[in-house]
Amino acid sequence: MSDYEPRPPDQAAATPPPTNGDDGAASDTLDPYEILGVARDATTEDVEAAYQRFARRPELWVMAVGDREERLRRIQAAHRLLIDPERRAAYDQAIASGAQPAYGQSPGQQRSKSWNPVDRMTRKLPRPWRIAIDWAVTIVGAILIVLALKQWVVNPYRIPSSSMEPTLHCARSASSPGCRAHFSDRVLACRICLDFQSPSRGDVIVFKTPPKAEQQCGEGGTFVKRLVGLPGETVTEKVGQVYIDGKPLKEPYVKFRDTQTGTWHVPKGQYFFMGDNRAQSCDSRQWGSVPRGNLIGKVFFVYWPPNRIGFR
Repeated sequence: MSDYEPRPPDQAAATPPPTNGDDGAASDTLDPYEILGVARDATTEDVEAAYQRFARRPELWVMAVGDREERLRRIQAAHRLLIDPERRAAYDQAIASGAQPAYGQSPGQQRSKSWNPVDRMTRKLPRPWRIAIDWAVTIVGAILIVLALKQWVVNPYRIPSSSMEPTLHCARSASSPGCRAHFSDRVLACRICLDFQSPSRGDVIVFKTPPKAEQQCGEGGTFVKRLVGLPGETVTEKVGQVYIDGKPLKEPYVKFRDTQTGTWHVPKGQYFFMGDNRAQSCDSRQWGSVPRGNLIGKVFFVYWPPNRIGFR
């Protein structure tokens, strides 16, 4: 702490001056003469007296901590500049030439240039315009990031039907008698996961249905089902029990079986899907296998309702 740093009444020391030449964020935008309340032809003694007077004002020490520290930084920065003849002369010369000097810097030290293209393009605009443009760019950038995440990384979905009960819940209503909850589960599907690895049996997958689904089920579009049959396999169901190439498939996630019987061969490059609620699921048993290109993402997380939040 320098010999001229202010000390508040009944306290050991004031906030120390900034180091490494940093005089505070606001110090490069305010006139040091105005901060200390002295004329431009003030002597060094006048500057010192003003510094001591302003720094020791009682009301300064009843301000909020953040405001007091900022005020002290400004006063200290103005004081350091005006008692240094070389820095003061450089500042006065810059003012006379119409430039916007940064009085928190040493003589000859250049202000660091911003690498932000928005800052560089708008530096000559009034400050309110720069702030408005910065906010607009920030908001647009955030929207683009969200859209990019939805398109290539993660996408949210709502479970609309009871075909995946009890693994994934839907909201109970008159039109959905098989639903078991007050709120539909909302899930996240990892789109990028399928770009790095092939889907595995047992994965819960979001996919686009083939055209035949709308004819057989009365609706199509985006479905959520469990992957049961892989490319080249033969899926058989006998009175509710599923077999893969003749071997029984263990399915602890299935609580509601049906009594259907049938056999389906899964072509290469396609996948066979079934709902966990077999009795109320319109799936590959009705409209066939799904091409690899129709797969959207793997369900990995339930984010709503709160009591259902967790990885799946």
